[in-house]
Amino acid sequence: MEKLKQSILELITDTSTNLPPDVRRAVNAAKVQEDLGTRAALSLSTIAQNVVMAEENVSPICQDTGMPTFEVKTPVGVNQLIIKKAIKEMIAEATKTGKLRSNSVDSLTGANTGDNLGPGTPVIHFEQWEEDEIEIKLILKGGGCENKNIQYSLPCELEGLGKVGRNLDGIRKCILHAVYQAQGQGCSAGFIGVGIGGDRTSGYALAKHQLFRKVDDVNPIPELAELESYIMETANQLGIGTMGFGGNATLLGCKVGVENRLPASFFVSVAYNCWAFRRQGVRLNAETGEILRYLYKDEEVKMDLSPVAVAEQKEERREVVLQAPISEEQIRSLKVGDVVIINGEMHTGRDALHSYLMENDCPVDLNGGIIYHCGPVMLKDEAGQWHVKAAGPTTSIREEPYQGDIIKKFGIRAVIGKGGMGAKTLKALGEHGAVYLNAIGGAAQYYAECLEKVEGVDFMEFGIPEAMWHLRVKGFAAIVTMDSHGNSLHADVEKSSFEKLAQFAAPVFK
Repeated sequence: MEKLKQSILELITDTSTNLPPDVRRAVNAAKVQEDLGTRAALSLSTIAQNVVMAEENVSPICQDTGMPTFEVKTPVGVNQLIIKKAIKEMIAEATKTGKLRSNSVDSLTGANTGDNLGPGTPVIHFEQWEEDEIEIKLILKGGGCENKNIQYSLPCELEGLGKVGRNLDGIRKCILHAVYQAQGQGCSAGFIGVGIGGDRTSGYALAKHQLFRKVDDVNPIPELAELESYIMETANQLGIGTMGFGGNATLLGCKVGVENRLPASFFVSVAYNCWAFRRQGVRLNAETGEILRYLYKDEEVKMDLSPVAVAEQKEERREVVLQAPISEEQIRSLKVGDVVIINGEMHTGRDALHSYLMENDCPVDLNGGIIYHCGPVMLKDEAGQWHVKAAGPTTSIREEPYQGDIIKKFGIRAVIGKGGMGAKTLKALGEHGAVYLNAIGGAAQYYAECLEKVEGVDFMEFGIPEAMWHLRVKGFAAIVTMDSHGNSLHADVEKSSFEKLAQFAAPVFK
């Protein structure tokens, strides 16, 4: 039992902190595709640095370690209850040591269990097979990309693509639309798993199961191999790019599976995964529990850390240093494309805090201040001091119902997150003199290094990810993507990518 638990803990730790070789190759290839000096190229450079830092620090690549999902295959006669117990114990241990963020939340009360255990968490699927070894696969899929999963019931009609029939060409349109609708909110450039058929439940399960395939494998079904190749070529013509900043690399992998369906139903289910594609697997000795080999470590692949800056920039950009409290005059001088370097204090705030602040006062003065959409991984030392272990941005669009009102009520000057926000927030930025700054999604180690000190925390009753952390930062870099003059890079990219999407409405497959 002890050897089994140590093997599972090693699997969890490696999955959270060490990007697999096939994913590294895909990220490196995306960096080569981008024009030097662009926002997309600079973002991929930051991503590469973050991957190296996570491996060296043995800390989470991304602060959102998602819903741990295990697929376990056991020989006949192996006690699955023992394996399940070991998995749960090691999930709790990995959370305690900061390899996982506490992500298990009571859906009715909003209370965080603190140890990633509870009804439905972690997800564990068992299957018996005729081999002598135990196989355990694990995927950590964050909430931001999980929220961009989508399911289509055919026939239907999709804006820009027209009628979608129950055939291979209809499936093609659904997959392209799935990539388009994700924009940068799922931390593009991403990977997708597609499930054709099944029912609503099994279709999504099939889609997520495709994410356990290797990035560079070839589908054994010729029609699906052709479809995967077509999607990879076409999706990267949409111009969404890394973080939704625009660019040549939008999709890094596409894997499609198929199951039989009911006569009345035809579902196409798409599981979207961010660039931080954290999945790993091991084969274990069924008697001892020792790791015999890893499933996704065929070779060592180093990240491409070559410089991306060039003398002639492809996009207009300037660098501005800000420190809170920020004046309206400083904010009005900023425009989309500016790189902002932040020093001083900022405050984290996510769903629970924004909901609370709509009806209540804030324990700190936010006038001229900075809100960071972030749910960090935090550990407390023996002296009682909190330390940041991982702290990348969360998807901002969830706060769209609140953000404009919060900016007005508290005088906030800057909002940091990822993926951009909508028309209501853009209007508020103009009316009240504020900006939206896009940090690099998934770069949890890169940003954790910028956080010098935890000054304090409020609302711990919301749980660590949702609490309001008061952080002192130095050299925290983000890009202005929504300014106080009505400009939004996100709206521009969405519009241009929609126009490109509509060009692929004509039938391709019979």
